[in-house]
Amino acid sequence: MKIRPLAATDNKAIAEVIRTTLVEFGANHPGTVYFDPTTDHLFELFQEPQSMYWVVENEGKIAGGAGIFPTKGLPAGTCELVKLYLLPEARGKGTGKNLMNLCHQKAMENGFNQVYLETMPELTIAVPLYEKMGYQYLDDPLGESGHFGCAIQMMKKLMTET
Repeated sequence: MKIRPLAATDNKAIAEVIRTTLVEFGANHPGTVYFDPTTDHLFELFQEPQSMYWVVENEGKIAGGAGIFPTKGLPAGTCELVKLYLLPEARGKGTGKNLMNLCHQKAMENGFNQVYLETMPELTIAVPLYEKMGYQYLDDPLGESGHFGCAIQMMKKLMTET
């Protein structure tokens, strides 16, 4: 598995990974990235300052990805962990953890001190990973992601070296 920055030529493949994963878990409903038009144009979306997205390649094929995004309306010093999806061949190998660690590292380098995420209970593999990675549950959504179909909101404070 190779992790690298998203390229313009990856748009179609990563959109397919995201939608395939949501269908697999029965989470392809309104208010999620399944119906978000930006899902088909991630390279363009991640040109936003302080945003970054990485894809996972497995034998030359896109098998997943994740990123950080300065979602409008989040508290100061907060970015959002976004679009973390992996195909079955990329799961159970530490790939999700590696992607999250990379996101956390780059968030800190960009001056963020906490990371917010939104997810769904249907994503039964992701939620325990977020818990293990130190994310805490919130009572209400933050920011303006527009993903009203995400019933779970979590936050992680990033540790900075002193």
